[in-house]
Amino acid sequence: MKEQIQEVLDKLRPFIQRDGGDVEFVDVEDGVVKVRLLGACGSCPSSTITLKAGIERALVEEVPGVTEVEQVL
Repeated sequence: MKEQIQEVLDKLRPFIQRDGGDVEFVDVEDGVVKVRLLGACGSCPSSTITLKAGIERALVEEVPGVTEVEQVL
């Protein structure tokens, strides 16, 4: 599962980096993926939208067993 999560994040990374940010996979536990938003994404008011509408949607659709994504600091 961790490899699949990393593959999805690697596909999303160029779009996030284009806006000056990045995403780092931290851990997965009971279907909940923990990520750290870096760079401009760490302090952007739209980071919740990026996290839920972008990253979470892609992971839930593409990785069986993923139910949610949480941001960790």
